[in-house]
This record gives sequence, C-alpha cells and structure tokens, in this order.
Amino acid sequence: MNPKYEQQMKKGVLEMLVLKLLSEKEKYGYQLISELKEKSGEMFLLKEGTLYPILYRLEDEELVISRWSEPKGKEVSRKYYAVTKKGREILTQLSGLWTEFSVKVSGIMSYEESV
Repeated sequence: MNPKYEQQMKKGVLEMLVLKLLSEKEKYGYQLISELKEKSGEMFLLKEGTLYPILYRLEDEELVISRWSEPKGKEVSRKYYAVTKKGREILTQLSGLWTEFSVKVSGIMSYEESV
C-alpha cells in the first residue's frame, strides 16, 4: 500500500483511538503506544513525536487530564493521562460518526453499477 494514503487514513482516527484506550483506565504515553501496536495487530506503530502532540491537543480541549506519578524507589515519575467527562461524551459522538462513516464508505466501495 502507498504509505502516504495509509498515513492519511490513520491520522483521522488516532484521537478517537487514544480516547478509547484512555476511557478504559488512565495510562502513560508508552502504555498507549504499546496498546495501540498490540490491539491493532501492529497497524498503528506510533512514535512519541506523533502521540504526544495528540495528547497535548486533547488536554487543551479538556478531553483528557494529566497527572504526574510519585516516583517510587528507582522508578521515575510518569505523566498519566485520563479521559474527562467531556472526553467521554466526545468519544461517544466520534464512535457513532465512525460507525456511520465506515458503513457509508463500505457501501460505496462494494457498490456495483448495473448498466
């Protein structure tokens, strides 16, 4: 597949997927990267430089909040993200939109015009 087209398609769903993963429980960046990779069968291989701008944007829009963990022993402090009530509402809307979008796209892709 042409990487350009694949990248464009993925870009449109990343915020929704991040919100979905955070709706399960709070997570830090590396957890999100690992879960996206695992749950997508390696379709979504994000780099930190892709994920963190998404998280910052979601935080600016008050869809997620963040907190720093307290370091324990040799463990470093981590920044955890959690979805807000507003974020859950937006996730519900995005999920419905995605369902409608995929049904319509699939309908067009499977449409055969009879002549």
